[in-house]
Amino acid sequence: QVQLVESGGGLVQPGGSLRLSCAASGFTFSRYAMRWYRQAPGKERELVAGITSVGGRTNYADSVKGRFTISRDNAKNTVYLQMNSLKPEDTAVYYCNANLPAWLQLVDYWGQGTQVTVSS
Repeated sequence: QVQLVESGGGLVQPGGSLRLSCAASGFTFSRYAMRWYRQAPGKERELVAGITSVGGRTNYADSVKGRFTISRDNAKNTVYLQMNSLKPEDTAVYYCNANLPAWLQLVDYWGQGTQVTVSS
């Protein structure tokens, strides 16, 4: 079955950096786009970054452009989110997402999430 396992979260001071990883299994990773979302307390889940299956085209939320970089290693079935110049407003649970075909519909799969806290 599809599994997405995030890691790399933690507590970091403002201006610091973290690198999140998401290890995927149960599907042909190289064929599908991957996304990172985040959800802060009391807020809706929001799309942070996405990357295509091949070619590595990326897109970012305006709030993270120039600070975050999404990448993938198809040989390792892993997608990354490098986060630099972190701000307190980046504090959230970060989730890895794959939107995959299942029978005649697309299904969202999520990891368990990893907590990122930016605080001095």
